[in-house]
Amino acid sequence: MRRTTRLRELIGRGGRPLVLPGAPNALTARVVEQSGFDAVYVSGAGVSNTFLGMPDLGLLGMSELAAHVSAMADAVSVPLVVDADTGFGNSLNVQRTVRALERAGAAGIQIEDQVSPKKCGHFADKEIIGTAEMVGKIRAAVDARTDDDLVVIARTDARAVEGIDAACERAAAFSEAGADILFVEAPTSRQEMAHITRTVPGRHIANMVEGGLTPLLPTDELGELGFSVALYANAAMRGAVTGMRAVLDHLAKHGDTRNAQDLMISWADRQSLVNKPLFDELDRRYADGSDSREADGR
Repeated sequence: MRRTTRLRELIGRGGRPLVLPGAPNALTARVVEQSGFDAVYVSGAGVSNTFLGMPDLGLLGMSELAAHVSAMADAVSVPLVVDADTGFGNSLNVQRTVRALERAGAAGIQIEDQVSPKKCGHFADKEIIGTAEMVGKIRAAVDARTDDDLVVIARTDARAVEGIDAACERAAAFSEAGADILFVEAPTSRQEMAHITRTVPGRHIANMVEGGLTPLLPTDELGELGFSVALYANAAMRGAVTGMRAVLDHLAKHGDTRNAQDLMISWADRQSLVNKPLFDELDRRYADGSDSREADGR
């Protein structure tokens, strides 16, 4: 099954929402997959933080993002949902972005209605483009995909600028333009979250940002409210930083890591995580010059 088709099945299965952890790189994506999750979110903020060491302020380029997506798609078998920010320009740029990310291995692509350069959805002083311009971007994204199962996600940041009712109106317009999933960013209460799903028909994402503007609700409760996806875009990355600091604090204090190994994955676990046994087998297979098909009895 194509990963695009699998993603649609996961989102449309009903009941408990799809829990979608974020990953900023291929190694984290592999950890997410090994932890039993069905899909991975490629976080634009996470890639900006880890690759550039910079905040989520629209500083990441499209080609940089596509390279990350390609590596991550090669590392895991589960679908990737890719945060493409504003699409890196106007509707024509959106078409190029969708084509590039689809080739790189995206199963879903998210476009938002902020001006460029964008800001994190939970930062202050955001600005948004007009509804008509964003509708054009969504139509461009839908037209650009070569696989009809590629999921187009439309995000609006209008809640912070124009209020919850205006955000819902935008989401409805985006749905009519062809968006498969709607993402009203940064509602500030459970009541607003319920208002979104009650007011706007369709499938919705709830973005659970620890320390952000939206209340953190259990997954089952998000399902009861009508959300199809529970997004945890940077939880894994933030946990990883805590782990790195713990190991480095130990090293700084003690001058070695002999008694810090309980803070790390084992050597064997690390090699397994990056599929070293598979690469060793491939190296042996091709190094001796024999026909691997004959060795396999084919």
